[in-house]
Amino acid sequence: MLLHGSCHCGAVHFSVESPHPYPYQRCYCSICRKTAGGGGYAINLSGRAETLSVEGAEHKSIYHAVIDGEPSPGERHFCHHCASALWVFDPRWPELVHPFASAIDTDLPIPPERVHLLLDSKANWVEVEAGKNDKCFDGYPEESIAEWHRRLGLEDRQHRKTRHRPA
Repeated sequence: MLLHGSCHCGAVHFSVESPHPYPYQRCYCSICRKTAGGGGYAINLSGRAETLSVEGAEHKSIYHAVIDGEPSPGERHFCHHCASALWVFDPRWPELVHPFASAIDTDLPIPPERVHLLLDSKANWVEVEAGKNDKCFDGYPEESIAEWHRRLGLEDRQHRKTRHRPA
């Protein structure tokens, strides 16, 4: 699925192909919560990094979160005018880019279930609104974004026809 996204002020626009477009994974870690999660969590999607196209790249900045006293190699891209969180790229997984669902302008499919992760970092004021089929984890789940989509038969049909390597 081709996703189109932008920042709030319109200075940055981007597109990316996503074989895994369901916004099902709510991350409650302090980094996501403080940089992109007004509801106490952020939702990252998964896209193919080689398809990322950006207009207005000169208007974005990158933040490297500090984890256990060390800067993370993960790059959190955001608009330096309006501070909208746009996507995360981590060179340890160069084939992937993770746009924030909040930056996506394309209509996204509604997930049949959700995963609430890193609940051990959740702010005390946040109430987890888990549905009956939702799964909750104090840390990271073992199931990847791609595996979740495959398990539920939700992987983009075009991606399944052309995929040459596992996601």
